[in-house]
Amino acid sequence: MLSRVQSLSMVVLILGVAFLAFNLSVYAADVMMEHWGEYQGKQVYLYTLTNDSGAEMKVTNYGGRITALKIPDKDGQLVDVVLGLDSLDGYLNNPNNFGAAIGRYGNRIADGQFTLDEKKYFIAQNNGNNHLHGGFVGYDQRVWNIKVFEENGEVTLVLSYLSRDGEEGYPGDLDIEMSYTLTNSNALVINYRAVTDQPTICNLTNHSYFNFNGANDTILDHELMINADTYTPIDNEWIPTGAIADLGGTPMDFGEPTEIGARINDNFVQLENGAGYDHNYVLNTKGNLNEVAATLYDTGSGIMMEVYTTEPGIQLYTGNFLDGSITGKEDKVYDKHYAVCLETQHFPDSPNVDYFPSTVLRPGEVYETTTIYDFSTK
Repeated sequence: MLSRVQSLSMVVLILGVAFLAFNLSVYAADVMMEHWGEYQGKQVYLYTLTNDSGAEMKVTNYGGRITALKIPDKDGQLVDVVLGLDSLDGYLNNPNNFGAAIGRYGNRIADGQFTLDEKKYFIAQNNGNNHLHGGFVGYDQRVWNIKVFEENGEVTLVLSYLSRDGEEGYPGDLDIEMSYTLTNSNALVINYRAVTDQPTICNLTNHSYFNFNGANDTILDHELMINADTYTPIDNEWIPTGAIADLGGTPMDFGEPTEIGARINDNFVQLENGAGYDHNYVLNTKGNLNEVAATLYDTGSGIMMEVYTTEPGIQLYTGNFLDGSITGKEDKVYDKHYAVCLETQHFPDSPNVDYFPSTVLRPGEVYETTTIYDFSTK
């Protein structure tokens, strides 16, 4: 019998075939589509996927956003485990990255510039002097094309977007396909695939904000484990210093399951620089999709999430800048530390640090990554 992780790996292989058979997509009975509005002359839709376990995921083609993800808790009651908003207008009027596809480059690039093949590129400086999450108009604000297909009783959404040469300052056309699958075993599988016609950089991720108590309280009592011995410290502008530092003996260490709030207020310069946790962890998994990269657990709901990824890093962000100014689904106010993000990625500012894993993509190469958020209860 296949293990749970092996079964999820099979899903990834099937999705790889699905990318090749993109035009064979069909709508399944357990997918609902509703018109959600219009943005810049393009139609926006909301898709609702339901699996055999009763779990439910909602995705909009505006920003490729996961707007809801309802997972059974230990009592079998559905809990919406991600922050989000009820309407397209909500997303348009409250700039945020809730559940969004992030690119062309997730995280920060120092001074909004990098050099590639001896040519310097200047990209949008939308975070002080620095570049963050693709610029002023990143992929989180683009309307994606979307298709739906079913394989072995599981539904996948395949979203595509052509990012043009010069968009936010990036070189080259980047042709992207991204898929979301909600498996019948309550795993969210995210695949990215991209090709370019010019040398460029690429670092795609998803910015879901997780809260396993249904956003009824903070995530400070959630227990977190990150399979990492080192991380990339930051300066006071959230730019990596270039060091790869040991986690042991610091409040940054989540090598064993630890409540997020246990040390978040410790007198430690990295917590001051990040205004809490907002750091890239260097994963020990080294791209092995069968080895757990992180776990997140809430004792109240009993919901557990295991993260698997082919990426070399993961960004831990603890909702430090949520301030109660946004009212989300079910009229819930999103206050400080009401969510935690676990964004799988290459490292921040990699284009400017030669010894960080490269994010360069060239014509003829294929950018391809997979991340799995696997839910269960205990």
